[in-house]
Amino acid sequence: MKVNIVFSLICLSIITVYGQESFTGQKFEQLGTMLPTPNSYRSASGSPGNEYWQQKADYIIDVELNDDNQTISGFEEITYTNNSPDVLSYFWLQLEQNMRSTESDSYSTATSKIDDNLSDRTIKSMVGHDYDLGFKILEIKDKKGNDLPYTINKTMMRVNLPVVLKTGELYSFTVKWKYNINNRKEVGGRSGMEFFPEDGNYLYTIAQFFPRMAVYDDINGWQNKQFLGRGEFTLPFGDYKVRITVPSDHIIAATGVLQNPKEVLTPQQIALFEQAKISEKPVIIVSQEEVIKKEKEKAKDKKVWEYHADSVRDFAFASSRKLIWDAMGVNIAGKNVMAMSYYPKEANPLYEEYSTRVVAQTLKTYSKYTVDYPYPVAISVEASNGMEYPMICFNYGRPEKDGKYTDRLKHGMISVIIHEVGHNFFPMIINSDERQWTWMDEGLNTFVQSLTEKEWDPNYPSRRGPPEKIVPYMKGSKDFMVPIMTNSEQIKQFGSNGYAKPATALTILRETIMGPELFDYAFKEYSKRWAFKHPSPADFFRTMEDASAVDLDWFWKGWFYTTDNVDIEVADINWYKYTEQIEDESVVNNNEKQSRKKKGNGTNEPGAMDSKGYSPEYIQSPAEKLANPKPLKTTFSEADDLLNDKNNFYEVKLKNNGGLVMPVIIQFNYKDGSSEIRRIPAEIWRLNEVEVTKVFVLNKELDNVVLDPFKETADVNESNNHFPPIEIKSDFQQFKEQEE
Repeated sequence: MKVNIVFSLICLSIITVYGQESFTGQKFEQLGTMLPTPNSYRSASGSPGNEYWQQKADYIIDVELNDDNQTISGFEEITYTNNSPDVLSYFWLQLEQNMRSTESDSYSTATSKIDDNLSDRTIKSMVGHDYDLGFKILEIKDKKGNDLPYTINKTMMRVNLPVVLKTGELYSFTVKWKYNINNRKEVGGRSGMEFFPEDGNYLYTIAQFFPRMAVYDDINGWQNKQFLGRGEFTLPFGDYKVRITVPSDHIIAATGVLQNPKEVLTPQQIALFEQAKISEKPVIIVSQEEVIKKEKEKAKDKKVWEYHADSVRDFAFASSRKLIWDAMGVNIAGKNVMAMSYYPKEANPLYEEYSTRVVAQTLKTYSKYTVDYPYPVAISVEASNGMEYPMICFNYGRPEKDGKYTDRLKHGMISVIIHEVGHNFFPMIINSDERQWTWMDEGLNTFVQSLTEKEWDPNYPSRRGPPEKIVPYMKGSKDFMVPIMTNSEQIKQFGSNGYAKPATALTILRETIMGPELFDYAFKEYSKRWAFKHPSPADFFRTMEDASAVDLDWFWKGWFYTTDNVDIEVADINWYKYTEQIEDESVVNNNEKQSRKKKGNGTNEPGAMDSKGYSPEYIQSPAEKLANPKPLKTTFSEADDLLNDKNNFYEVKLKNNGGLVMPVIIQFNYKDGSSEIRRIPAEIWRLNEVEVTKVFVLNKELDNVVLDPFKETADVNESNNHFPPIEIKSDFQQFKEQEE
């Protein structure tokens, strides 16, 4: 007997959108006025415009580190070139050491509270310190020796020019200064000193040690936002010549190339350095045995080390008689780059075993994904912290005193070395505004760090980058979140927001949305366009789209401008099976037969049914829906030929509960044990950002369906990704069961 169901294949559209007029939002609207208007300086494609310009600041610095009283004194000559179309009547210089003065806004604006267990560091931060820290500016003069008027506003200093500086002109002036070096262990700091009571020696990691020119650009004019400690450094490029006076038994690691090795190194050390250039493994130039001897004897005379560095935005150095030194050459695009490490004996055996090898791996991987590393050296210094400067970075990684260490410490050390060496690319070469946009250096760098970790070890336990790692943050309270596009000083949950979330976003963009080929080309294009320049967020967004032909405005809006999360739900699935004729009424599932009897006292009146011919009172369970098909009848004359092999119609309803639109990755698990993955672009949500329905025509019968089976979209609610639903146990529940 024929069963006639009023149901048309035409009505069962391949994509059905519910209530699109009432639910249409702005997630797929173009960024438009959210980005600055393109101009001759920055083009609509994301590349530098035909009139792009940037300033240049060259330095000649003479600085002395006093190991007896832990002070820095220095004299610098700055030559500033005005390439802008503007006339300048004053300069702004950065005085970041003033952040450590007792009058600093960093201390007065810091919030605090009383906990049950307060550390010494916390108590000291509340009480404050009486150390005399911060720059002491002794004089500022022009080239003729005349005093220049200046005004210090906390961490910024304005120097007034006697005559205006016009386009294409340059101006030279000198600054003399000094300051007391901060003890990083007591008052913190990105640079400073560390005292080792066991042998009575200091390790100095010196940065932000000289007044530095602020950036003047086409976006902000002078970038003279105060330094509060979090928003890092925005600096112009220039050439440096630096002379550093230290005790004669100190070893120095610094930005640039040593100019006078015969004056400061022994013949044996020079020979070992030359050997390291062609070695396939690190060569120890200053050994631990030498260091132990120097720690006891402590020379009283001094030596001057001279370094030159071209096209860099900053200069930093480390100095101590405690430094072991090893090095090896790395081939980067046919050029030999020296990967080097400097570390106290307290960092062994970890640093001797891993540090320089990790530096080498970082240079290779970052060069592959961005630009070829252009500098002659890359240095890792173990200083029990993490901070980056051109060609040199300060890292951590000390084992226990007996030399033992955990895998966690080893991986933490490797990660921080990759991260800090990677900062040579972001922002030391691709020079974004760190004071404003943390994510442009930390987020992009953390992303490439995760790629480097996988090239170091395919099974590396990366902490940031893999989408599942960001889920606990993304599903947290919105009260403690801000969008990625937030100024550095206003960011909440700094590590998650500035590092992990943008790194995760780029991972998803590469692996799931664009694909590695399109992404890698566009990312490398951005790096090439903006190497040794000052990119903005708009330049990054526009370049990624321009070089890939992928419209990503919806992605930037969702991930970078909101605090939405990903929570896509498989809300419902209905199974329809095409049959031209049903011989046996038992084909219609028993549940539906029973539900029909509930209507009209067992009659089959049309008015007793819903629009699809079934009782609205009976609700099937998800398992029943995938076990019992509903018959599908069509008037299409060629249906038998067209649908003979594909006669399973699965109507899948999806809900966007998190607000962040994303591609739909759906895994069909069939009753015969096989599986299939379907990938649907995020544009499925373009007409309705809340709920969509799509029909899948399959030639096999489904057992179950799983969304995001590889956990690649950072979906915060795995429990609603399954149909029929399954219980997803938390890590804590699994741990408890294992314990029991």
